[in-house]
Amino acid sequence: MSDPTLAQPHLVEVHTTTLETVVTTHNHNHRPSINASGEKKKIVGVFYKGNEYAKLNPNFVGCVEGALGIREWLESQGHQYIVTDDKEGPDSELEKHIPDAHVIISTPFHPAYVTAERIKKAQKLELLLTAGIGSDHVDLKAAAAAGLTVAEVTGSNVVSVAEDELMRILILMRNFLPGYHQAVKGEWNVAGIAHRAYDLEGKTVGTVGAGRIGKLLLQRLKPFNCNLLYFDRLRIDPELEKEIGAKFEEDLDAMLPKCDVIVINTPLTEQTRGLFDKNRIAKCKKGVLIVNNARGAIADTQAIADACSSGHVAGN
Repeated sequence: MSDPTLAQPHLVEVHTTTLETVVTTHNHNHRPSINASGEKKKIVGVFYKGNEYAKLNPNFVGCVEGALGIREWLESQGHQYIVTDDKEGPDSELEKHIPDAHVIISTPFHPAYVTAERIKKAQKLELLLTAGIGSDHVDLKAAAAAGLTVAEVTGSNVVSVAEDELMRILILMRNFLPGYHQAVKGEWNVAGIAHRAYDLEGKTVGTVGAGRIGKLLLQRLKPFNCNLLYFDRLRIDPELEKEIGAKFEEDLDAMLPKCDVIVINTPLTEQTRGLFDKNRIAKCKKGVLIVNNARGAIADTQAIADACSSGHVAGN
């Protein structure tokens, strides 16, 4: 039994390319490919400023100063490459270049919001590229209508996110942050920490979504001897499922009350927006820990805050 809440956006098709994944709209009036001619392109990159930190690491390429490490190559091909962090408002640097930009690149951490209004102004635009995962900063319906290609670098951060999720689980399970703050303040209140600090071993961890990241998380949790559950539209390969020791759950709402820890690993779509609302959170076990390393909008912020205040959710 599959669940439509984990379905991919219906506006796009996915094709394998050198970018790993290119998301192409269904519109038949697709604009010319970025490589269709020898025309030199205007490419606008929108990134955060690295400031003094850019000098500390020559491999820190995701900032304005690093420019993704592609400036030399692009300019050697005759393309114009403009990089800025200024992206908001009618007088922003990004706004000035939109009318004649062929490509706009940004990251999930400093996204260039490409609205329907901006797409309408961008008469030469061909490609919107996310240097990372997730393109919810792009109006996909407007992009489809304009025949644009929307691309993201699928798989580029899966190890980082899975490791980060494991770290967050341990931080919450061990009640680490209050202990850290005590240490910083020179305090010593063992009971204040120990009353809700637990071993991860023997706990039940469920992931909502078991794609690239979800599978890596389950693999990393195996040595902790947890009970591992997962909910997804599709089952993991049977051999891998057996190797990990994870159990497939067909019904999300039936899985939730079993879990001591719930990890959200599903993309943000219109179907998953607000997936964890007040009613669904109420179905979780009292004292559950919730880790959302996907998109914030998948969970109702106020509902999560209220559940944390009441103690129904012990940590988020």
